[in-house]
Amino acid sequence: MPENYANAFTMHTHTCGELRRENIGETVTLCGWVSRRRDHGGLIFVDLRDRWGITQVVFDPDHAGEYFTLGEKMRPEWCIKITGFVRERPEDTANPNLPTGEVDVVITACEILNESVTPPFPLDDEIDTDETTRMKWRYLDMRRKPVAEALRLRDTVTWAIRNALHERLFTEIETPILGKSTPEGARDFIVPSRTNPGKFYALPQSPQLFKQLTQIGGMERYYQIARCFRDEDLRADRQPEFTQVDIEMSYVTDEDVMELMEGVFQEVFEAVGITDISFPLDRVQYKDAMEYYGTDRPDRRFDMKLVDLSDIVRGCGFKVFSRALENGGVVKAINAKGAGDWPRAQIDKLGDLAVKWGAKGMAWIQFRSEGKVNSPITKFFSEDELEAMKTALNVEPGDLVMFGADDASVVNEVLGQMRLHMAKAMNLVPEGTHDLCWVVNFPMFRYDDEEKRYVAEHHPFTRVRDEDLDKIEDNPMACGSYSYDIVMDGFEMGGGTIRIHTPELQRRILRRIGMTDEQIDEQFGFLITALGFGAPPHGGIALGLDRLCMLIGGYPSIRDVIAFPKTSSGADPMTGAPGEVSRRQLKEANIRIDL
Repeated sequence: MPENYANAFTMHTHTCGELRRENIGETVTLCGWVSRRRDHGGLIFVDLRDRWGITQVVFDPDHAGEYFTLGEKMRPEWCIKITGFVRERPEDTANPNLPTGEVDVVITACEILNESVTPPFPLDDEIDTDETTRMKWRYLDMRRKPVAEALRLRDTVTWAIRNALHERLFTEIETPILGKSTPEGARDFIVPSRTNPGKFYALPQSPQLFKQLTQIGGMERYYQIARCFRDEDLRADRQPEFTQVDIEMSYVTDEDVMELMEGVFQEVFEAVGITDISFPLDRVQYKDAMEYYGTDRPDRRFDMKLVDLSDIVRGCGFKVFSRALENGGVVKAINAKGAGDWPRAQIDKLGDLAVKWGAKGMAWIQFRSEGKVNSPITKFFSEDELEAMKTALNVEPGDLVMFGADDASVVNEVLGQMRLHMAKAMNLVPEGTHDLCWVVNFPMFRYDDEEKRYVAEHHPFTRVRDEDLDKIEDNPMACGSYSYDIVMDGFEMGGGTIRIHTPELQRRILRRIGMTDEQIDEQFGFLITALGFGAPPHGGIALGLDRLCMLIGGYPSIRDVIAFPKTSSGADPMTGAPGEVSRRQLKEANIRIDL
């Protein structure tokens, strides 16, 4: 077995990031790209770059001989192979910023492996080239150190996950890419079947049903690094195709799944050098996350919790508050400590944001540092009411209190968003810090106003809590579920549930979300049948690998950790996808386009 695989089965003897003082005097062969070329008259210096780093190589006519002319015509991004001897750099020319900066290589032979046209943008570590241009030339962008490091981080994370699950006796099983379209969840990408005219496959949004079938098949511990597809609107942390770590286990409770996954997370974070996360992780109840953070994915790295003031202001003279409470809503507030001296124009902009997030407006009170209180609404409150609010919110001079009064869902959304906005504006999150927690015990159902029916909060294969089984038909909104999301730095990193493992309960849940028995048999008959063959209790979790790598690396978008990402419109500037297909292809797939 080779001692150094980086130099095995390859043209070079050393990498461009490897040479040190102890290599002085050795004859070496390096391969890579010309990063920079500097002609100093009698000497030509080239920074030679590969995936491992940069080494300075020198064309000296006394040693390069006939190869010196190659150094004269060499240009950036030419791919070359050089042989030479390692020497110590003169002290005044050493580069302390490079691991190889104490040595260079004096060339005795050189071969041009391939010339290069001028790149469309400089391949430096720090550039201001727009993202779309970089995506169009992604294979060149990969030569840049920040991009290469992001992809290597992803590799480290993936390897650590695989290794941790393998040690815990999981079996990696591949499930189909071509499957059947289902009515739940996001829109499917559909694929026409040429051999079955008028019928279509669907690309998987998740291997959910197949991984449950592996448990019925007795595999007991399954995992897969699965490619998944969703035809949905995109955001910074969404792509039409993405990768998830898919896990399923038999004979487990929700606590079993969470405890096992904490061990996996610990190994992953150790592999990438993150040591500031304490295990076991906190369990945050869903209702508490919504109550105090306004979201089921709380960022707990800073405070500024939502405080319910409904009881304090119930009898106040401010009609906005009293009307919201009369209509069954709530009044909540957050205290942005230290923002009380912001100018009025800046606070008015916060009101515009609140409207954007769904509020009708935003009430506020400034408690300025010198003790003055500014607000158009303080006249509606008694001294006792103001003091009670200040106590509940821990108000001090210099604080800014912002209110929300409406339905609980609207208030939580608006103040939850405002909380995150203020944290960013005030730099409340210490750089490089991370927080993980479980959010547990989600409701089983929610009511979809657009579709006018109940839908599953997670998915309809989630098991209802035992104490709520008798409420499914008559009081579905009171049903809890065996569910758990893993939240990292305010992002949902993954989610899981304990599954339904009996055919009778599965039918009840599908009926409750509006499916007829005929639709159930058509869409999920294979699952119902399989559950009837002694399916064991089982559960699992799915983690967004792209999002996990984004959060670990501190990147602003999952595009930064994907080798060939797509734009926010789902397009690939490099290949031109999506593109048109020929009439012949359409005819073979029995498709006619009518636009």
